Amino acid sequence: MTDQDSTATTTGIEIIQQTATGSSVTSSTSRGADFYFQCAVIVIGVVGTAANALILYAMVASKQHKKQVLIFNQNALDLVSCLCLVITYAAKLCDVYLTGKHGYWLCLIILSEGIFWCPNVGSLINLAAITTERYLKVVHPVWSKKSLRNWMIYSTVAFSWIAGAVITAGVTVPTTDIVDGACYAQVFWRSRVAQLAYGIWYFLSFYVIILLIFIFGYWRILIAIRRQATVMAGHVAAGRSTAAQTQSNHIQTNIVKTMILVSVFFAITWSPLVMFIDSKFTLLENVYYVLIFIALLIHLHQPVHLRYQV
Repeated sequence: MTDQDSTATTTGIEIIQQTATGSSVTSSTSRGADFYFQCAVIVIGVVGTAANALILYAMVASKQHKKQVLIFNQNALDLVSCLCLVITYAAKLCDVYLTGKHGYWLCLIILSEGIFWCPNVGSLINLAAITTERYLKVVHPVWSKKSLRNWMIYSTVAFSWIAGAVITAGVTVPTTDIVDGACYAQVFWRSRVAQLAYGIWYFLSFYVIILLIFIFGYWRILIAIRRQATVMAGHVAAGRSTAAQTQSNHIQTNIVKTMILVSVFFAITWSPLVMFIDSKFTLLENVYYVLIFIALLIHLHQPVHLRYQV
């Protein structure tokens, strides 16, 4: 056994021992709290699945899915996230004793929350892509009409799904295993340094950078909209404004306002969970369930507000 393997094994054993010690102290009260928290997560997952499914249907029926490709993709990612969340936590409630290959794959794909985090990470990437698209169309309209092609949008859609799957699998597969019939996800790291490095990278990539994209993008967009509003006021005074121009500007303004609300909601609901990402979930399961519940509120918030963009 190499030193790295020894470190990974020691780290996993320490975590499992601490978990076992904690569970013996918390007794049935903690297990009861876990049950109710998991049920609450399932409820929000069901509601989120239904809400996003309705929005997707409305977009297809109104043929807006062809005009608002990234927004349609956002709802699709959120729908899959919520559906996978329901599947994951329903499986956790069953509390199956895991053995053999079937148990390992059940642990790796479902109980580790891998199928939930794949579209969830993709959803964060897609949110940044929506901001970038809006920024280009509003701040650089001439360039976007000339250079922004449909293949770029569809490539971004594909990238959000593929990147989410690759990132989640890349961290889950080597750090997840079964011990005494229980699934331990993202526990068996090569070293503490590797775990810390991943936590820092995740925090910077999927919170700080995305938040900076939101702030920069919508700050520049608001400046551009104010400038356009001043020009439109001049046209109205001169009697040259058309109903089509007014409606177009109104729709564009609503889209930006909606995405600003989504961005603020993302910053508030995801900050506790992202900051908790460095911790061992198995040690503080109740805390993790609460943070998941808060973070998933964005999957309910987004379909309601994104609906008014189309």
